Amino acid sequence: MKTRCLIYGLAIGFALVFSGCAVGPDYVKPEAPQPQKWLEEKDPLIKSEPADLSEWWTLFNDPELNTLIDMASQQNLSLRIAGIRILEARAQLGIAIGDLYPQLQSVGGNATYTSASENAANTSPVADYNYGTIDLGFDAAWELDFWGKFRRAVESNLGKLETSIASYDDILVTLTAEVARTYVIIRKQEALLKIARENVTIQEQSLKIVETRFKEGDITELDVQQAQTLLQDTKATIPRIQIGLRQGKNGLAVLLGMLPGELETVLTSSKPIPTTPAEANVGIPSELLRRRPDIRLAERQVASQSALIGVAKADLYPHFSLFGSIGLQTSNADLTSAGYPGGSSFSDLWSSDSVYFIGGPAISWNIFNYGRIKNQVRVQDARFQQLVVNYQDTVLKAAQEVEDAMVAYLRSQDEMKYLTESVKAATRSVDLSMIQYQEGMVDYQRVLDSQRAQSQAQNRLTEAEGSVTLNFVALYKALGGGWQIREGRDFVPEETIKTMQERTDWGNLLTPEESETPPEDEDRLRWRAPDW
Repeated sequence: MKTRCLIYGLAIGFALVFSGCAVGPDYVKPEAPQPQKWLEEKDPLIKSEPADLSEWWTLFNDPELNTLIDMASQQNLSLRIAGIRILEARAQLGIAIGDLYPQLQSVGGNATYTSASENAANTSPVADYNYGTIDLGFDAAWELDFWGKFRRAVESNLGKLETSIASYDDILVTLTAEVARTYVIIRKQEALLKIARENVTIQEQSLKIVETRFKEGDITELDVQQAQTLLQDTKATIPRIQIGLRQGKNGLAVLLGMLPGELETVLTSSKPIPTTPAEANVGIPSELLRRRPDIRLAERQVASQSALIGVAKADLYPHFSLFGSIGLQTSNADLTSAGYPGGSSFSDLWSSDSVYFIGGPAISWNIFNYGRIKNQVRVQDARFQQLVVNYQDTVLKAAQEVEDAMVAYLRSQDEMKYLTESVKAATRSVDLSMIQYQEGMVDYQRVLDSQRAQSQAQNRLTEAEGSVTLNFVALYKALGGGWQIREGRDFVPEETIKTMQERTDWGNLLTPEESETPPEDEDRLRWRAPDW
């Protein structure tokens, strides 16, 4: 045990001594363009102040939506896969950390029996033709991290761990927005269904009036057939709406990690489309880089790849190693190792004379493969530059998404205001046309036109109300809100953790660490101690 601790102590000490010798570039966060202000920030419906967007969906004041999002964050299967990938990344980081210590530490032994040929040449007349040998030993080899190859590998794997966490957060942001979006679509389809059924009722009443007047001889059959056509057309829209409603509920069930038939237990009957607050607080532009997980993901990919340049570059230089073997060896042969009669027996295994030791330094330098090694460094550098550009592109697209969602949210509200007035006018037009028709002042075509216009205006208004709410959801998704709800939770559900613990010894790798929260500085090289 003392020897083991000494070895690990020396490993750590040597790593510290040569900590400044790591080849390859030290990571510097790449520059990226970022907006200084929002294009629509002067709109009275927009607030641009520091904001807490961690639970933006609560702004709808809809307890049912809050419950659905909470269920999805705990039960969604795609999110669960992302959580398990974090566990994999922790284990990969542990492998990289293990390379900082002696890479070979093995205990071995063998027992052999030899029966030599008596007819073979150069056989000693005093030799024992039949004998056994027992060998027990401990072997160790340690490639010193002189050029920082293994430390760069740790740095790269730490970046991959942070990338997997950012990916989890990105999926969570998308999930919360998708649950909210699907919920809004369901409520919109319910509203459209209600409008269609109300219009069916109105048109059935109109048809009865027309049929009565036809029987009385006041009008021709043409009016009856026109009324019937409008009624059946309106009825025909109901199955299409019902299809969309059912498919929306099925999609919501999958997001919640349940079968479609199980959704009815958590989703109540028809409710209005959630309404947005009077103002949308979009925060300040500088918060975008810190808040959006996809931006953190892209930046952590850059950091991870930067370290791989150093890993590849270390192969340009000589490798220094320490190796050693210590053990016990004995045989029951008639000759000793010096070739003299006498020999030993198996009982002498624990004798001090049976101890052997081999050890020393070693060096290797692949001096004739510089072309291959240099081009491998170039490959890693090219990949690094690709990821830098990808990071910058991610920032640009994030800013675009925010601006697109913001203008869509604002202008859809304008559309809703106009359509609200349009519905009022269309409803009044239906009332007036029916009165005038009954008094014989207009033909039935005028009634049909007004009813058709009313139905279209109502549907457009409902679509606009849904668009306002959907654009609000898209806006807060673009701002990167929602991933914060996982803080303080395990990335993997308790039942999954229990199953994995029963199947495999995971040590302490199944529980989160404080360092796995999104870092706000460059002090990222923190990792948990290896679990031996």
